Amino acid sequence: MAISPASTNVASQILSNAGEVYHNLSVPVLYEHAVKRHEGKLLQGGTFAVFSGERTGRSPKDKFVVRTPEISEHVWWGNHNQPLSVDVFERLRAKATAYLMDKDIYLQDCVVAQDPDHRKTVRVITEQAYHSLFARTMFIPSSPKPADSAPDITIIHCPFLQLEGEADGINSDAVVALNMTEGVILIAGSAYAGEMKKSVFTAMNYYLPLDGVLSLHSAANVDPRTGKSALFFGLSGTGKTTLSTDPERLLIGDDEHAWTESGIFNIEGGCYAKTIRLSKDAEPDIFEQTSEFGTILENVIFDEDTREVDLDNDSVTENTRGSYPLESLRNVYTEEVAPHPAHVILLTADAYGVLPPIARLTPAQALYHFLSGYTCKLAGTEVGITDPETTFSPCYGAPFMALNPTVYAELLEQRLKMTGAEVWMVNTGWTGGKYGIGKRIAIRETRQMVRAILNNGFGDVTFRKDAVFGFEVPTAAPGVDSKLLSPRDCWADKAEYDATYASIAEKFKANFAQFRNLVKPEVAQAGP
Repeated sequence: MAISPASTNVASQILSNAGEVYHNLSVPVLYEHAVKRHEGKLLQGGTFAVFSGERTGRSPKDKFVVRTPEISEHVWWGNHNQPLSVDVFERLRAKATAYLMDKDIYLQDCVVAQDPDHRKTVRVITEQAYHSLFARTMFIPSSPKPADSAPDITIIHCPFLQLEGEADGINSDAVVALNMTEGVILIAGSAYAGEMKKSVFTAMNYYLPLDGVLSLHSAANVDPRTGKSALFFGLSGTGKTTLSTDPERLLIGDDEHAWTESGIFNIEGGCYAKTIRLSKDAEPDIFEQTSEFGTILENVIFDEDTREVDLDNDSVTENTRGSYPLESLRNVYTEEVAPHPAHVILLTADAYGVLPPIARLTPAQALYHFLSGYTCKLAGTEVGITDPETTFSPCYGAPFMALNPTVYAELLEQRLKMTGAEVWMVNTGWTGGKYGIGKRIAIRETRQMVRAILNNGFGDVTFRKDAVFGFEVPTAAPGVDSKLLSPRDCWADKAEYDATYASIAEKFKANFAQFRNLVKPEVAQAGP
């Protein structure tokens, strides 16, 4: 979809009235600038540690989409895409432009989408070296463009500009406003770097499907022996990064992808992994990045004297993060487009402890659960989340879906039919009881089950049909206690398990009412 270059004049106005303009600085120089400006500190190994201030997660109530005539009929309006008038956006942009006047500016030119046929240029204009470094790490670095050129997407980033809430036509002192028509994203009042990453992803979730490309909130990897790839859908905290970053496979990316008729590709150039209680044994590749040059550690606690990190410390937030270039990992897929996936895995973290740890889905069930997107949000990912919170997040990423979820589901159905990919649901949540009573399923056991899926290890295993949801559950899995595969047997109080499972099923039914008349009958009937 064509994007209007109307942002060119505004960007030029910012740059012409700025102090010093630092254009596409390298990682070492950005490190130097950030340290000199006291934006963060260098730790052992050359990682860069920063604190994002009051906001340590995304602020979904502060995210808006500018309602222009060109996009009005397409956008999935609601809590995830709150409408903002053009007039309010222009006033906010004028405030940001005035705020940046005479300030030193960091300019980073990047691209998103590894597939050159679907690539878009991104320019990040920010007042912080730290955020310019983040953009260079998470997006795909490119050569500098002329300062007055018009990229497809421009981010105007003012983390310390405090807005006036209702007086400014918004909800608080911060805003993330996306103007899809102009290709402009305005972020003010929040220094949490993840807002940049996810706002660009939201924009790509608008542009790509309108060109017939399925955008995905998923991780992806490839088996180097067979060349077959796999997709891992899931919200933050469900295990996308951990399970896709596997020493036995080549990582395509850990969070944002797209699926065309030719294959799959990563939208990003970096990873943004949760680091809280990171284990060297369970997650060796990610753990290694916490002490590597080029990694940004966001809100991770460290010792001021020894400069050693404490990955178990959640005193600032549960949502501690590590941002690092994809190329810094050992096992990375280096081609621009990967083969079609043979397996699609839907990840959920069930805090009630009733869903099985693994289940095989029919195509109709796959679409039902893709549209349902059941999981439990984990602490820290969003502002205000302190305990696991039940949610239904369509496409396993509702906060980033710019179009109605059925658009993505229809594209997914096309891709599944075209490739014959198998779809599985994997629960990385609790067993033996709900959160606070049961225990979380061990990463080791989940990884064993995922590897069995990817290596076709269930060929000779018998399956039972789940009485509530109808999907198929294996009765055995290599290297896993078979009792774990039957959640009811893990509960001391079987009657309580039955009642809890029934209540979850009712929540599924109530949630799916919004899609029941928009999907085929076999999909509407594929749930409990």
